[in-house]
Formats: sequence, C-alpha cells, structure tokens
Amino acid sequence: MSRFDGRRLGKYQVLREINRGSMGTVYLGHDLYIDRPVALKVAHSEQLDDEESGERYRKMFFNEAHTAGRLTHPNIISIFDAGVEGEICYIVMEYVEGGHTLKQYCRSDNLLPIEQVVEISFKCARALDYAHRQGVIHRDIKPTNILVTESLDIKVGDFGIAQLTKMDATGTMPIGLVGSPRYMSPEQVAEDYITGQTDLFALGIVMFELLTGRHPFEAANFSRLLQRILHDPAPLISEFRADLPPELARIVARALAKDCAVRYGMGAEMAADLAQSFDNLLEAPRENISEQERFLAVQQLDFFQGFPDAEIWEIVRAGRWQDYAADAEVIVEGEIDDSFYIIVYGEVKVRKNQRDLRSLFAGDCFGEMGYLAKTRRTASIFANGPTSLLKLNASVISQASLNCQVRFLKVFLRTLIQRLSVTTEKMVHAT
Repeated sequence: MSRFDGRRLGKYQVLREINRGSMGTVYLGHDLYIDRPVALKVAHSEQLDDEESGERYRKMFFNEAHTAGRLTHPNIISIFDAGVEGEICYIVMEYVEGGHTLKQYCRSDNLLPIEQVVEISFKCARALDYAHRQGVIHRDIKPTNILVTESLDIKVGDFGIAQLTKMDATGTMPIGLVGSPRYMSPEQVAEDYITGQTDLFALGIVMFELLTGRHPFEAANFSRLLQRILHDPAPLISEFRADLPPELARIVARALAKDCAVRYGMGAEMAADLAQSFDNLLEAPRENISEQERFLAVQQLDFFQGFPDAEIWEIVRAGRWQDYAADAEVIVEGEIDDSFYIIVYGEVKVRKNQRDLRSLFAGDCFGEMGYLAKTRRTASIFANGPTSLLKLNASVISQASLNCQVRFLKVFLRTLIQRLSVTTEKMVHAT
C-alpha cells in the first residue's frame, strides 16, 4: 500500500497507485467536487530534495502542466490542475480507463494487425500536428508515452520535457540533450535547433517497432546508438516484413529521413498519407489465411522445433508465404536463385530431365545450395496438388535477431548435412 493511498491532495481523494515512472508516481484519484475519476501524478520527493538537481526536476515536473495544459485534443491527455501541498507537488490529469502503453505491442510475438498500427499512427500524427500548431514540441514520443484503449482510442501523454516555441514561453522547459536516446531525432542528438519534425521522426521509430518488433537503429551501447541515429540510414522496413504494403514502407522511410527537407514537415501531411494507406488496406482483397494461422502452421513444423515463439514470428513476418496450385512450377532448372523453401502444407515433386526423382512433404525443405551459394538450380520443383511454402533468403535472415540467425543456421546446416548424407549413400549403392 502506498503512503498516499486514502489521503487527500487538495480537493482530490487518492485511491490507489497506477504506475511509477522517472518523473513521478501516478495514482487513481477522485475529484470530490466534480465527482469524476482523475489521474494524479505526484513528484518523487527524493528528487525534489536533491540539492544539485531538485530545482531543475521541479521545473521539468510542472513543465508538463505548463505545456500540455494549453492543449485540448481528443488524442492528448488533458491536464486539469496542478498544485503544491506542503512538500508534495502534483498534477491532475485525465484518467484513461483501461489504457495501457504501446510498449507491449513492440514485441515481434505480440504485434498488432497492420490496419490497427496505421490507425494508431494516424491518430498520433494528428495529435502531434495539433500540438505543433499550438507551439508545443513533445520531444519524448515513445511507446511508453502513448496510451491505447481496447477501442483503439489513443492518448499522447507525458509532456514533461516538452518545449514551447511561442513567444510567451516562460523558460521553464529544459534545454540541452534531453529525451529518450532510442527515440531521439538526429537534430536532438546533435543538440541542434529542433521543430515538430523531431516528434515525427520519433513517431517513425514507434511505427517501425509496432510493425516489426525491432528498433531501426539497434546498437550495443549508447555511443553507437547515437552514431547510428546521426549517420546510418534507417533500414527499409520491408527487409523485416515482406507482407507490408509498399506505400506504408514509404511512409515510415520518409518519417525516418535524416534530412529534414525530405522528412514530413507537418503531422497533418503524415496523417494524410496514413489515411490513404488505411483506405488501400481496406480495399485490398483479404488473404485466405491469417498471420496467426501462418504462425501456428509454421510452429508445428519439425524444422522449427526448439525455436522460441518470438523467433518464429520474426521468420514468419520476414519470409514470403507462397501458395501454389497443382502442377505449378516453383523452381525452374537452370535458374539462378538464392531462395530457400520450407513446405508448410502440401507436397512437391523434384524433377530433372522430365523425370520425377522424389517427393517432399510438409516440414521438408529444398533450395539449400541456392541459398548458400546462389548457384544454378540443378532440378525443377513442381507442386503436387495445392501447396503452401515459406520462402526465405539470406538477406531476410540477416535482418533477424542474432539469436534467431544462429538458431536458424544450426538447423539449416543440420538439414543440409542430412540431405548430403542421403545423396552420398544413394550414389554408393548405385555404383
């Protein structure tokens, strides 16, 4: 039980703790006068009392009320009040019932459907456009600062380090290298002049994570992270997921452009592209098998026994799912190709010089030598009835997490060795 549970702060009754963050502890409260639930953010007393940084922390804490308090938007958490009672500093905010942060949807095994990611991103872009037009730059857009409800209503919150650009700014906002390093724009890292475009860059990173479960600038340490943000171009999102519409990949790429002249200038512009992308998604023909069904099918294959679910999700989303009708040609003898195929459903026949050599079934794979050396195919492959395949290549696997790459390579090499052993044995018996 928290020391604040059951007590009053001004006209607000404290009920229970909801969350604890770096800038304060959030409690569920009740406005006794208006009779409504509220969220009460209470500053950490130990940080307020710090002789060296206490005053700066106090300014940053109330900066949220000073900046977000002037914003009224359905997708931004409303600030109702702020106060000091004795040595306790608090801010009174809108309570978002059932809200949770986007962080849990940035895992490769728990991604939202593409349409939902687009809808969430659209609302965020609109909210940021409104804030920027009011002269407020958030400077700390990240998954944990965006709440989402079960109905996909979103609320952008935590304006603790927001910056005012209007002439009536009072100087309470912090300056210098501030923000969450993983979501900083190049101009933030360089401590250069920033505009609302820095928030759109951060939103691009959030979109990248929501769509892939990966960060576009993954790095082993803080220094390398900042160097990658400053100098390395963001990877193409299609390298991690082959099923994403090209226009959505272009939106993310533009949001992550290091050159501000290329990046979206306003949130409304980004929102317009997202709206068009959403319409196209709705108009696109639905596939016969859902992503979840694909995962479950691949999970059952012997090839992936021992793979954690998160790594199977990585491969399912990165690879290409291909369906073939009976007698359709999958591989043409003599072609150069670096793809590797795993049979999920159905059966294929290996054919050379118009003669069927053998059949392969669900769980089997083929194309190992082409994958390794990009050599000419030595036989043709035909579907023997309706067949579904998972198609992979080296560039796709190289984008997976390191653990996933190592596990895949072990299984791949074991499969290749077994295939070569069988071939060698057949040759010995033939002679």
